[in-house]
Amino acid sequence: MTAAAPALFIQAFLLLNLLFKVTESLPGSWELLVENAGIASMHTAVTHYGTVVFLDRTDIGESRISLPPGNCRDNPNDKTQQHDCTAHSVLFNPDNNKIRPLKIFTDTWCSSGQFLPDGTLLQTGGDLDGNKKIRKFVPCSSEELCDWNELEDEELKEGRWYATNQILPDGRVIIVGGRGVHSIEYYPPSPSDPIDMPFLSQTGDLQMDNLYPYVHLLPNGHLFIFANTESILYDYETNKIIKNYPPLEGGPRNYPSAGSSVMLALTPEDDYSKGEVVICGGARFGAYLQRVPLTANGSCGRMVATDPEPSWAIEDMPFVRIMGDMIMLPTGDAIIINGAQAGSQGFELASQPCLNPVLYQPSAAPNLKFMTLTPSTVPRMYHSTAVLLPDGRILVAGSNPHYYYVYDEPFPTELRVEAFSPEYLGPDRANLRPSIIKSPDVVTYGSTFSIEISVELHVVGIIEVNMASAPFATHSFSQGQRLVKLKVSSAIPAGAGESTYTVTATAPPNANIAPPSYYMVFAVNQGVPSVAKWVKLVNQQ
Repeated sequence: MTAAAPALFIQAFLLLNLLFKVTESLPGSWELLVENAGIASMHTAVTHYGTVVFLDRTDIGESRISLPPGNCRDNPNDKTQQHDCTAHSVLFNPDNNKIRPLKIFTDTWCSSGQFLPDGTLLQTGGDLDGNKKIRKFVPCSSEELCDWNELEDEELKEGRWYATNQILPDGRVIIVGGRGVHSIEYYPPSPSDPIDMPFLSQTGDLQMDNLYPYVHLLPNGHLFIFANTESILYDYETNKIIKNYPPLEGGPRNYPSAGSSVMLALTPEDDYSKGEVVICGGARFGAYLQRVPLTANGSCGRMVATDPEPSWAIEDMPFVRIMGDMIMLPTGDAIIINGAQAGSQGFELASQPCLNPVLYQPSAAPNLKFMTLTPSTVPRMYHSTAVLLPDGRILVAGSNPHYYYVYDEPFPTELRVEAFSPEYLGPDRANLRPSIIKSPDVVTYGSTFSIEISVELHVVGIIEVNMASAPFATHSFSQGQRLVKLKVSSAIPAGAGESTYTVTATAPPNANIAPPSYYMVFAVNQGVPSVAKWVKLVNQQ
């Protein structure tokens, strides 16, 4: 050892200690929920029972969780393993962290999904024998034995691989695009299905950066559809493009160069007329085609899609990011989580994991919109997912950048399930956190309803009542994600104690604002959300 070595060692130690202290002071915290979920969840969705469906590819060989005896999967179309006694879907209960295997038969690789108005999870397409398949999962309590039902008498009109689903105001689901498929169709089907959509072919390139298009139902009842760098305002009722939006600079934003996208909260302050879209991150063109780890895109585009003359405003994230998941929080802020800083989506094409989540605060000053949060220690690369739980945590699962399950690579197949708790769940804010004591199970459009809450501290200001949808999360985009802030009255003492209050809320005025479905309803006190209650939004009781 040289004379300088001890000094260098001390400097390194002090630097690591400083980094540890900086990390320690960042907002938010991580919790390992399950060491081995059995599968790496490529698709994740929260049901109105609070359980979570995890779903992976089927044509991948054995997973790390067995099916019940006598339930093996015998599929002669499976190229990897025709006789398979392991599960490729599981049901996770975040209340007790228990896992139950589910049986799925056809290949669900890069498929799509959406919840129907009755709470059934509709799951469509995939690869190989799953290409035209329609599947349903009817949720149940964690004690019951619900499972997948793969329809035998219905199938998609065209094979859909890398498509996007969005529930519509009338309760139907529109299914948009897919690999080599430039059309749309509906579930339940329309007599005119499939319907050509030339926009999808026009946005193609050598990398096919128009897959998993971003689809948002705007409050005017039309669809915002984004693919590659282009976007349109689409009237699905007349099959007409109403408007072509300006292109978003910075390179491709959809699969395989995917960033992520959200529509910001719809609010009563503007009579729910403002639909604002944010798209963040993405890969540099050529990263996928040339198989090179080019540095990812670090910009976000933000646009009011309902403006007469909309334009993109560009904001820069603290980190460049590919494959990040954008999750709307109950407060109206968003979290950007998971992903990498170089490369693209695809097997073993990304590097430099982006471990720090970022909080995006839409209403903050321009230089204060982004806040860096506490990093995870688990890289979440290709095929990772993130969803909002009813208790306000972010559930993070998956990551498998390999064609099969591989456990000895720098970024192995990830079977661990984690939860990230935003700063609003910190112990210093526990006395601000409201609890919902009583709320209706069903509400109708435009109706007023009361929620009874309790909170340790006296209420100061307005208690918000916000509705969050349960989306289908896959490939860096949560299909059908939506947050609606309700018009509320001031909280008044309920008479049941000093800490009990009643808040009167008005349900969304129509299904353009919130399509019929189950929603997580949060009471939010000074930026701190309650545990949500599930409420079914319907046209009439």
